[in-house]
Amino acid sequence: MHYTERPAASGRQAPIIQRKHKRPMTQTTVEKLVIAISSRALFDLSESHKVYEEQGLEAYQQYQIAHEDEPLAPGDAFGLVNKLLNLNKLIKASRVEVILLSRNSADTGLRVFNSISHYGLNITRAAFCGGDSPYRYISAFNCHLFLSTDGGDVRLALEHGVAAATILPSKVSSKQEGQLRFAFDGDAVLFSDEAEQIYKASGLEAFTASERLAANQPLSGGPFKHFLAALQQLQMEFPPGEAPIRTCLVTARSAPTHERVVKTLRAWNIRIDESLFLGGMEKGDFLRAYDADVFFDDQEAHCESARNHVATGHVPSGVANHKKVSKD
Repeated sequence: MHYTERPAASGRQAPIIQRKHKRPMTQTTVEKLVIAISSRALFDLSESHKVYEEQGLEAYQQYQIAHEDEPLAPGDAFGLVNKLLNLNKLIKASRVEVILLSRNSADTGLRVFNSISHYGLNITRAAFCGGDSPYRYISAFNCHLFLSTDGGDVRLALEHGVAAATILPSKVSSKQEGQLRFAFDGDAVLFSDEAEQIYKASGLEAFTASERLAANQPLSGGPFKHFLAALQQLQMEFPPGEAPIRTCLVTARSAPTHERVVKTLRAWNIRIDESLFLGGMEKGDFLRAYDADVFFDDQEAHCESARNHVATGHVPSGVANHKKVSKD
């Protein structure tokens, strides 16, 4: 979410659209954290994808089969996936699983599984969909998060109530040691976009006034609420201060609109380790200072800035991502 000074819109305030997620927003016990990852997010498939775009499907299939014994280079989400899987060693139990979802066929996808074996990644389950979107298997695998380079697949996952983000290209490599550090935007990511709708329709002054009045009314959950709750349950496996996972809220909100956020998390019984209320400042330097492994935001501009510092996932959710309809 992005808040900047601008005059409030004249006239009556636009109605707030309440969006319902198909998955109920209640906190349940998580036996295992399940992450779904696309093959192009896990590995660098740019070379073979170029063959597909320039020469077609048959040439692509021949290329992958001819190179199936050559390990693929790590992709933009490789470091994050590796650190996620390493949590099982720290917890000393199988509490995290990564599922591979791919538009490849099993035949062309053999190179992907060979690369998984090459890097020693404990990924054993997969769905190869032969050119179709793999989103329909996300719920069947009981996934909490889906990461992909395909924005269309990500939108479909979000529409079906699963936290999802488009992993953006980044030159920043995730460190393989230390805590696994997640950073989240607030509105339209952890929370619904109900407050952001007021800002977009009527400006900063109206947004601030509305949030003051609603300070004691918890915000509805956003697409990443369940994922944050699942992370907290993993954190609780460890003594205070010793968890290998850390979470941070990085929001453009500032006082006095921070109060509703704090009370919302309290009402949800969800604890977040750090909270940064930046009042519209650029987020990149703060994400670097926090040493985030990955950051999730609904604003494309924020994502573009952040990916210069950390691995970044764009969450195409909320009013900021509505397609504009031309008035002809």
